[in-house]
Amino acid sequence: MTSELLLTSPAPAAEGMPESPATPPPRRALRARSPAVADIAVPLRKPVNTLAIVPKSQRITSLGRKSYNVLLFEAQSQGLDKDVFSAPLERIIRGVDFDSNDQELIKKHLRAMVSTTVEWQSPTTGEGMSWNVSGLLAHARLSKVRGQVWVEWSYAVNLKQELLQPTVFARLSLEIISQLRSHAGIALYEICSRYKDIGRTSRQAWAWWRPVLSGRPESEKTAKLEYRIFKRDTLKPAIAEVCAITDIDVELVEHKAGRFVSELQFLIHPKARAVMPARQPPEPVDLGAVTQARALGIDDARAEELIEAYGMPSFMAGLEALRKRLETAFPEPLRDPFRYLKALLSGEATTRAAKAAAERHDPPPDAPAPARSDEDRAAQARREARWTEAWMRQRREHIVRDIAALSPEEQSRLSHALLEDMEARQVHPSIRKRLQTSGWQHALVVAEMIRFYAVGAIGDDWDRPTTEQLLAIAAQLGDGPAQR
Repeated sequence: MTSELLLTSPAPAAEGMPESPATPPPRRALRARSPAVADIAVPLRKPVNTLAIVPKSQRITSLGRKSYNVLLFEAQSQGLDKDVFSAPLERIIRGVDFDSNDQELIKKHLRAMVSTTVEWQSPTTGEGMSWNVSGLLAHARLSKVRGQVWVEWSYAVNLKQELLQPTVFARLSLEIISQLRSHAGIALYEICSRYKDIGRTSRQAWAWWRPVLSGRPESEKTAKLEYRIFKRDTLKPAIAEVCAITDIDVELVEHKAGRFVSELQFLIHPKARAVMPARQPPEPVDLGAVTQARALGIDDARAEELIEAYGMPSFMAGLEALRKRLETAFPEPLRDPFRYLKALLSGEATTRAAKAAAERHDPPPDAPAPARSDEDRAAQARREARWTEAWMRQRREHIVRDIAALSPEEQSRLSHALLEDMEARQVHPSIRKRLQTSGWQHALVVAEMIRFYAVGAIGDDWDRPTTEQLLAIAAQLGDGPAQR
């Protein structure tokens, strides 16, 4: 018995497209059409106009961009003569069960590709032959035939020729892209790969790069952000990721108009890269971690944000720790799985930074321990006190931001729970009254809210930094003596 799920573009079907998509071919025909073993190293030929896509309606996630690249690779292998392309879903996406609620996750990504309006433009002014606007896909369809789920898709008529037989394009390794975790890292790698033989990208206004790398549509809020915020949150992590994982090194060049940065470009240095073992390309995009997170009470979009921020291995380890915490419900039931998981991942990232700092500062294993005077010990104590104070300040600021990010309803419930806790501990009535009249952000109340929230989301040791965390702070502040 055949079951179908249909996702269609709000635009009318392109001329020449069949009114009803063809039935997926049998598996034997599919194997004949699949890339031959000799073609395994063939890269994705991504048209230059699709490298610097600017989303206009909604965010493009890293998993969504990876999925789109896999679909494009499949379509190019099937040929320009087809109007509709199809492949087994397991060849595009893995880690989901079509017969469960996971189909909502699949549909969400396909729906986003159909409904996300983007401008297609070249990262070099004048290089592309035309400007286009459309959805990433014209239509998408899921169907279950003889026990196997197939995905079917098509492209807008004004882009099909350029997508499938591009004349100006970047040669991209899907193997490398699969290892990149952020949308900014993927977009920067794709653009710089186009110009690695030239050695540099074109110069563009820094605000031009913001939606291209972030994958987020421009808004009034983002338009007000300063360049230093964009550099800190998007540029520097993306450059570090590309340099660490890919076959190119990227260097940022800032061009100033007077005192302020006005334009950016990137220098590109190809580097030697070990030959990877041959395998059937491309690897399907793994959405299994997102479905596991949903089962533990974490929204799909938030799960993808954490995967982008911390990487898949750390995210999976964090999910296992979250699962154990939910099972034990000790010392009390977990109120917010997302906040708990984010705190775990933040702590792991801090620990990694601390280990790197320790490796830079630790003496060789065989080196004798230097003798320390009373003055040295006092100076060290002052340094540690300074680091602890800085860590606590950052910890409190982080918790306040997390609480403020909650919806008004969630903040109200949290405030009510805090009031009950304060009553049970017999906190002074004036402080409880301030909570009821002025809210949790009042100067007399905020410390109580920070403690209450942190104990539930992080644990009783929320205010006690580990040695590794202090080392990470030392790496940020420097290990000079404290100010007297």
